[in-house]
Parts: sequence; structure tokens; C-alpha cells
Amino acid sequence: MTAPAHASSYAEAGGGFVPSVQGLRGVAALSVLIDHFCDMPKGGVYDIPDPGFLPPIWPWLQSVINSGGHGVELFFMISGFLIPASLVRHGSIGKFMYDRILRIMPVFVVLHLALFVAGPIVGYKFFRGIDLPTYLQVFFANLFFVQDAIGLPIAQQNAWTLTYEWAFYFLFALCFGAVVRLKSWWLAAPLILLGFLCILQWPITAFFVIGMLFSASNLRFRITGAVGVMAGLTCFAAMYAALDVLHPFAALIPGFLLFGMVLATGSGMAGLLSLAPLQYMGKISYSLYLVHPFVLFPLQVIGLKLVDRGVDRWLLWSGFVIFGLALALIASALSYEIIEVRLRRIIDGTLRHIFARKMAQSPAA
Repeated sequence: MTAPAHASSYAEAGGGFVPSVQGLRGVAALSVLIDHFCDMPKGGVYDIPDPGFLPPIWPWLQSVINSGGHGVELFFMISGFLIPASLVRHGSIGKFMYDRILRIMPVFVVLHLALFVAGPIVGYKFFRGIDLPTYLQVFFANLFFVQDAIGLPIAQQNAWTLTYEWAFYFLFALCFGAVVRLKSWWLAAPLILLGFLCILQWPITAFFVIGMLFSASNLRFRITGAVGVMAGLTCFAAMYAALDVLHPFAALIPGFLLFGMVLATGSGMAGLLSLAPLQYMGKISYSLYLVHPFVLFPLQVIGLKLVDRGVDRWLLWSGFVIFGLALALIASALSYEIIEVRLRRIIDGTLRHIFARKMAQSPAA
């Protein structure tokens, strides 16, 4: 799912880069990718055992793989930790929202346009037989992340989490404005109440609060060495298991302990997440999160066609995982370099130039 946290891995309150948070973002994105390695081969069929070209793997192993989708909750914790400090650092709601738009929208919009151009051509999901008015409705609803609110289908498979991310950004920014700018807790109180009601309605949003608690305090859980790694991995597994078999609220405790260990300098988990491969995964995690369904979709179509022709499922699934992983990483690295770095820099420079020129032409200036 905001990626899922889609903030950069800087603790703006302290002004320093947090490698362990960067690594956790990589784990979250890879977690969702692994889930889709098991989910997409089913071809949208879930009421029979081993549908599509998914081979007959052990049910417990399939459940473990499918739990990877809970990387979304990791993203939410990261956003809850980074966004408040980012807003304080910017000191302005306008500058903060500009930064968020520049961070999230370039990759999303490029993929959005690609999907709505290619979707009708290949007959992707809801595009089959779609009329122009419905096409435009779905296009703009997804562009502004309101598709769920008005009952329209989600276009990009993973972009549903961005709705939660944007809601968190707006709600926290309004609270910031009420408390810091207007010095009014009376205005902030109904916004905070709205936040609690949202948590009751959508329990996974409670994971934003975990990050916010650590952002507002120096509380950390420093467990060093192999013991720290084992403790962190145990909390990681317990959080995912609780989300699967219990309730999101039950997963908050292991999630809280896990995140406290991730943030603790010198802890075993912080060291593990600071390894170079996970650092790179964290750097490209936003692109990896959004791009990989586009890469896996053609492989899914090929696999579903070949299994109908009698090709061995284990062979198809192995190829899907190996080629899917390689292509997803390559496509995500290109997306990061071309869109997140270069295109974003061009957009930022162009907008700043236009704004500066208008200010220079203004009589007030």
C-alpha cells in the first residue's frame, strides 16, 4: 500500500540521513513484490487451489508469501516518522505540499498516462468495452486519488495506498497550520478527532501514528548484534502474522517495537538494514513499488497462455519470478534515474523559473 511511504529517508528534525529507514523502505517494496510473485500467477482466480500457473506449493508457504503485501504498513510507519519533521523543516504548508507533489506525482502520472493509453489497446481489466464517459471518469478519479470514494475501479494496482498517503499529508498539514500557525487547539481538536475516526474506519492507518510517536520523541530500542537482529526479525514476523490472522491493532505492538529497533543507532536491525543492497533498494523503492506490476503483467499474460498449452507450472512460475525480478529491478532503476531524478529536476526548475518571473513582473515585487 503510502508507499506505499513515499518520503525521502531523512530525519529532518535532526537534519541527517537515516540509513536504516532507507533500508526499511527497500524491504517494504520488495515485500510487496514478493507477494505479487504468488498472487499474479493466479490470474485473478482465488476460489480453486493452484489456479493459473501457480504450482502446487505448500499452503503455509503460500500464506507466508502472500503476507508480503503488508509492506504497505511499513511504508505508513516511515511516512508517519518523516512527514511531521518534513513539514516543520519546510515551515510552510505550501512549500511542504509542493515538495510532496514533486516527490509523488511524476512517476505516478507517467505510469497513469501509459496505462490509459495502452489499457484499451490490450484490453486490460476494466478497459474492455469501456465507453468514453466512463473512461474519463476513471481517468480523472484515479488522477486525483478519489476512485474509492466514488466507487470507481483502481487503475494502477498499487496506487491505492497513495490515497491514504495524501489524506495523511492533508490532515497533518491542517493540524500543523492550526496549532503552529494559528496557535489554536480548538481548530486542531476536530481534525485530531477526524484522524481517530479514520483509524477506526481504516485500521491500517494506525501505523502512521507509530511513526509520529517516534518522530516526536527520542524513544529508541537499541539491541545490538545478532540478538538485535533476531529480535527485530521476530517482531517483523509477529507484525505480519498479526495482520494476517488477528487485527491491524494487534500488529501495532510488534510494529512499534520493530520500528524502535530500526531507528536505534548501532542496533542489530539498523546495521542489517544499512547493508548496501538494501540501501539501493530503498533508493529506488518508490519506483519499484509502482512500476513492478507493469513489468509483471506481460509475463503474467504469457504464463497464463502457456499453461493452457500444457507447459509445466514449475517452469513457468520459476521463469516468472526470475525474469520478473530482474526486469522489475531494471525498470525501477531506469524510472528512478529518468523520472525521479532528471524529470523531477526539470519540472522543479521550470516551475521555479516561471514563479520567479511572475514575481519579478508583479507590481508588489
